[in-house]
Amino acid sequence: MDDVKTIFSKREANEITFTHLMEETLKELSHDDELHAFLFIRNADELMADAKAADNAWDEGQRKPLLGIPIAIKDNMCVTGLPCTCGSKILEHFVAPYDATAVKKLKDAGAIIVGKTNLDEFAMGSSSENSAFGPTRNPLDKTCSPGGSSGGSAAAVASGMSLLALGSDTGGSVRQPAAFTGTFGFKPSYGAISRYGLVAFASSLDQIGVLAKHPEDVILASSVLFGQDPMDSTSRDIPMAPQPEASNVKRVGIVKEIDSNMLDKDVKHAYDSFINYLSRTYEVVEISIPHWEEALAAYYFIAPAEASSNLSRYDGVRYGTTMEAENYSESIRKTRNLFGEEVKRRILLGSFALSAGYKDALYEKANYLRQWLVFEFDQVFQNVDMVLTPTTPTPPFKLGEIKDPLDLYKADLFTTPANLAYLPAINMPYPFQENKKDLPIGLQFIAPFGEDHKLLSFINELWQGAEEL
Repeated sequence: MDDVKTIFSKREANEITFTHLMEETLKELSHDDELHAFLFIRNADELMADAKAADNAWDEGQRKPLLGIPIAIKDNMCVTGLPCTCGSKILEHFVAPYDATAVKKLKDAGAIIVGKTNLDEFAMGSSSENSAFGPTRNPLDKTCSPGGSSGGSAAAVASGMSLLALGSDTGGSVRQPAAFTGTFGFKPSYGAISRYGLVAFASSLDQIGVLAKHPEDVILASSVLFGQDPMDSTSRDIPMAPQPEASNVKRVGIVKEIDSNMLDKDVKHAYDSFINYLSRTYEVVEISIPHWEEALAAYYFIAPAEASSNLSRYDGVRYGTTMEAENYSESIRKTRNLFGEEVKRRILLGSFALSAGYKDALYEKANYLRQWLVFEFDQVFQNVDMVLTPTTPTPPFKLGEIKDPLDLYKADLFTTPANLAYLPAINMPYPFQENKKDLPIGLQFIAPFGEDHKLLSFINELWQGAEEL
């Protein structure tokens, strides 16, 4: 599928219409039974009416940034009048009464919301297998996972069912599925995109992110989404232009704590190959982040602790489904039993980490390590402009292949540090695969806080340079 800039150029030349674009999108959406990327798809007549309205607006001279562009929304963000299930039975019948700020900004920019995408329940997972409504399949190999928790959004973009998609990223849930589906997945600096209307998992880590096939589309969508929001006290005003600019990147850091034993052989080959490619144009230097490996352990105390607090609201009284019982306590017990196994596991882990006897030894120590990680990145970015890592330790794995939850947690080994340190990060597909039928491998770039546009401009330069080879 073309990028937004090309679509607008063709629309200007009357080579296509937004109605035609939506017809093509609906053809792709008709095959979603094979992928299960969506939990809810809007009525085809409504979508065609929106596309015709976009054509009329264009003919009248309107030029909104995303006019007529089909976009998918992860089903943990509120869209007025549409279900917001979070992939959970406990919210199976909940319909959002308002738009998330990010969704409102997309609508104001002319985008057409096509539907709500599948996810690991409450965004807790790395494979999209934890959805209460069944897993999503990878469009590049239907026997494989598309990653998680934003696997539905990644599959929707990779398969052409939407041009762009929103996901949420708490410990890698935009970048990891992007790596598994050969797309770009961007997690901004903490606070750059308002979280108002995003159902909370771990509030100090969550960020709304963008998935797309083209880096310029990520930049354009981010320019629409960025900005301070009075409805989100953690949001802040971080500059984001709608077009790429010269990044002026000179030095790229390689983390010495990433041992080759951590990587699958195909990932290691791609990573080493790309480092060699980078070194032709940029100065590539080894850097040290001493607490890199410990970041994953810190994440799996902080995130579940915050999740156990956030999910306590689902008691069958204030939110979601209510299970009837003889008394109030039994009603709460039956209602909370609607949570899936992974959500229960993380609630228990988080409650344990916050308990009186262990809070200092576990949760407080994890936050202390987080402060060290922030400091170590600050030190590193005094000497380099960007940091390069693999996005995931392995290529996409088979659905059902990984049985041990701890092994699935290891899929977040390279993505969690950016969340803990509040930094912007993006997955870029490895561009030099010799066999195009091979499953994709992702490369992650991390930038200093607030330098989101520099990061995206740099990725755009890299991608264009690689395509010219």
